[in-house]
Amino acid sequence: MITLLYRIYQLFIGFPILVIVTIITALEVGIGTTIGNGHFWGYYPGRWWAKVILKVFLLPIKVEGRENLEENQSYVFVANHQGVFDIFMIYGHLGRNFKWMMKYQLGSIPFIGYACRKSHQIFVDKRGPKKIQKTYETAREILKEGYSVTVFPEGARSFTGHMGKFKKGAFALADELQLPVVPLTINGSFNVLPRTRGFINFISWHPLKMTIHQPIYPTGQGPENVDATMRQAYDSVMSALVPEYQGYVENPDQ
Repeated sequence: MITLLYRIYQLFIGFPILVIVTIITALEVGIGTTIGNGHFWGYYPGRWWAKVILKVFLLPIKVEGRENLEENQSYVFVANHQGVFDIFMIYGHLGRNFKWMMKYQLGSIPFIGYACRKSHQIFVDKRGPKKIQKTYETAREILKEGYSVTVFPEGARSFTGHMGKFKKGAFALADELQLPVVPLTINGSFNVLPRTRGFINFISWHPLKMTIHQPIYPTGQGPENVDATMRQAYDSVMSALVPEYQGYVENPDQ
């Protein structure tokens, strides 16, 4: 009965509000970045959007580890990717002004793609060496300006809730600029909306938790540091996953 009521609530309240808030936020970002500070308008409306959506769907939120972050420090945040709600959790509750590194295909999503382009989120385009180079040049400039970037180094959402492999791109970027990497563990997102069900299906009520781990500072520079940082970040993210999703499971979408 509770599940049925929650689905009725989603159908008539949750999803309509999601659409309206997304359109308003996209327009706000578009106008704001045109006439004002792009870094402000590229982050705060999105943060508000994410928080509103989590509240609208009545999802409990818990965040641990904010005390691990220093003010005025740029970070490369890396997180596991259990599902769509990872985005809302990180955007709404990380508490840092950052840019996303995301698949270029997301730029075609109505309203969301427009807002991402206007706010200069970083589209990862691997359709040739020049496009790859441009992606990393953009990320370098953001980090050099004192902001942070957030990456899902698995490159794709999980089909099982377990972690796949990490790719090296984000760690190589952190190594080049000698910046700390901060692992993030998201729990609950797969339970809320598994990838196999898609975003247009009903959401399941489940608590969400984000663990912000200790930053991993570079101990050198070059391939050895990249590999060591990636392994340490992977182990940190894995360590805070609930037992149900512990262990590596191959993701065919990687």
